[in-house]
Amino acid sequence: MKHRSRPPEQDDLLRPRPIDPRHELVKLAALIDWEVLECRWSGFFPSGTGRPATPPRLVAGLVYLQHSFRLSDEAVVARWVENPYYQHFTGETFLQHRPPIDPSSLTRCRKRIGEEGVEWMLTQTILAGQKAGTLDLGSLKRVAVDTTVMEKTIAPPTDARLYEPARAQLVALAV
Repeated sequence: MKHRSRPPEQDDLLRPRPIDPRHELVKLAALIDWEVLECRWSGFFPSGTGRPATPPRLVAGLVYLQHSFRLSDEAVVARWVENPYYQHFTGETFLQHRPPIDPSSLTRCRKRIGEEGVEWMLTQTILAGQKAGTLDLGSLKRVAVDTTVMEKTIAPPTDARLYEPARAQLVALAV
């Protein structure tokens, strides 16, 4: 009996997914309780008439990725199109080839969420770290602040300030 080849569409069904379950974003996505986030943030994204509202998981995922990898609004949306792990983290099940939202929409979404929504997202991130075992409560008791970027009262050495003592010494020698 001759072997029959499968039609190409069936080959796609049996092909393994391009997402590695050991990737850090896949693990983090599994630790975050997205249903609670959707219930909590659904008030920020009302959908009355017109176009459906942006899914809260997409917004939360993009904001998290943006701050984790220090990306601009434009860069995080552009990388979302290129990176299947970004797409998986924001709830997509199939690879998308178009941006999910306009980058300017992220600014409006952040304004809607406000400080309360961002603080809640931070607490969910801390809870996910505790679930994963990468964060213990002892490390939350003391905060270390890096002040390398903060303004200091130390004046930088300028040429005029360096030349003045040398000039004064030369004048003293000449007299």
